[in-house]
Amino acid sequence: MQAGDERLNWWQTRWFVAVMAFVAAIPLLLPDVPPLVDLPGHLGRWRVQQSIGQAPWLADWYNFEWQLIGNLGIDLLVVPLEPLLGLERAVKLIVIAIPVLTAVGLLWIAREVHGRIPATALFALPIVYSFPFHFGFVNFALAMALALNAFALWLRLARLGHIRLRAILFVPLGLVLWVTHTYGWGLLGVLAFSGELIRQHDRGRNWFIAAFVAGLHCIVLLPPAILMLVWRSGGDVTGQTADWFNWRIKARWVLMIFRDRWELLDMATLAACFLLLLKGVRDPAIEYSRNLSLSALFLLAVYLLLPRIVFGSAYADMRLAPFLLGIALLALRPKAGLSIRGASVVAAIGMVFFVGRVAATTVSFWQYDQSYDRQLAALDKLPVGARLLTFIGETCRDEWTMSRLEHLPAMALTRKLAFSNDQWSMAGAQMLTVKYEAGRGFNHDPAQIVTDVKCPRQYWRPIAVALTRFPRNAFDYVWMVDPPAYDRRLEAGLTPLWRDGNSALFRVEDRRPPRLLMQDLGPYGPEYFEAISRRRAFGKASSRPGTPVPAPPPRARAPGSRPPRA
Repeated sequence: MQAGDERLNWWQTRWFVAVMAFVAAIPLLLPDVPPLVDLPGHLGRWRVQQSIGQAPWLADWYNFEWQLIGNLGIDLLVVPLEPLLGLERAVKLIVIAIPVLTAVGLLWIAREVHGRIPATALFALPIVYSFPFHFGFVNFALAMALALNAFALWLRLARLGHIRLRAILFVPLGLVLWVTHTYGWGLLGVLAFSGELIRQHDRGRNWFIAAFVAGLHCIVLLPPAILMLVWRSGGDVTGQTADWFNWRIKARWVLMIFRDRWELLDMATLAACFLLLLKGVRDPAIEYSRNLSLSALFLLAVYLLLPRIVFGSAYADMRLAPFLLGIALLALRPKAGLSIRGASVVAAIGMVFFVGRVAATTVSFWQYDQSYDRQLAALDKLPVGARLLTFIGETCRDEWTMSRLEHLPAMALTRKLAFSNDQWSMAGAQMLTVKYEAGRGFNHDPAQIVTDVKCPRQYWRPIAVALTRFPRNAFDYVWMVDPPAYDRRLEAGLTPLWRDGNSALFRVEDRRPPRLLMQDLGPYGPEYFEAISRRRAFGKASSRPGTPVPAPPPRARAPGSRPPRA
């Protein structure tokens, strides 16, 4: 692409690619912490990684051991960047780079496959803010962004005839991608094989020979497979691979490709993409590239065959859905007979489609950032090194708009070096595991999630049960983040230090065993609250068969308290 080439249309120039890359970064510029669901939890892990030597109490709570795994992208990048920029700024800079690199990679692939960027390629750009990115799978998203650019380079070197140079470069590139996240390496392998298969077939070979030769060219991407075998053969790896061919869930993941805040807008975005794909089949002015069409079919096969859980890591198939859609959209191109004016109109619509989507995401992220700022004000009252227990409100309904507060406790770990009970503890999947035995049962994810009632098929506790049973000797502070409504009598023994609406920070003053403490409430003891929770969840009127729920006697309520809800 030569920026000054008069034969290039405005959407095919380098300056346009640069502008689209900048537009992709806009939603992340304002928030202090990118409001991605899992990102605060990852920030907490990186704080332990960087500070466990300087804050010895962290070693009392967490084990952190460096090991070679296929999930180290940002973990490694923060090592040189954190001393220069600080942890939060370094992570924000890396996260901003992800949608930028994704946008550049998509447009570069389109340029290499089609010769120039087709006007239809702009409709693929909204996947830079797809649901897996919103979920905070940042190592995965970084690896996928790098894989798209690596695939574009693979195609370019083949087009220029630099096959030997490509073989030399892609041995280390494949290793880098695998270390960043295994999925990036897998995506590159699928795309590189399909691209080379078409190239070999176009050179006159039949499909069988073309596939064999393409496989030979892709041998340079195999070294990470050895690392994979070493990683997954470790004795401490317990993650399972399960939930195969769950077609209902797979269909839901496709519908959630653009899930963010406004369901109608997100579904309309997806519908527009599908309509464009259909138009490519029916409209004589638009056609599909054989190269990327085959890539999309290969990715579709992988998506259908992937289970939901791989090596203990959930949402394995969900993560691939946006990139399957993106590659399919990139395969579209106007036929040669389409006029320049017609192509310009298509490009203008595609640009408005992307910019409009980015504008909506910017507003959404700003609103999430306001929520973060309001809740994080509690940390001003928290001392450094506190043993903090956090409860975050959730509902049993899978609501389209997620609160993105699920891993906010880790910001206390990030900023105050306090204990955070939201960390994942999965040996072999990441380098941090939780070892704080005094808080057992409440010391790692998902113990931070509480609900109004017991949710079916979930490990989450009802708020009344959590406040009754948590080990008071193990924690000095309790942080309630937008919890469900509960009776204030359950705050017995807790002194409020900060409140904002129904959120609050408490200091644990009375360390008696919870049941002894709750006896001070007389008829409002733990059995009453647990029975109420069970009755609301399952429609039963007792905490155990044949035992009625104790009714509170008519007596004066404590000032400012609310009666338990039945």
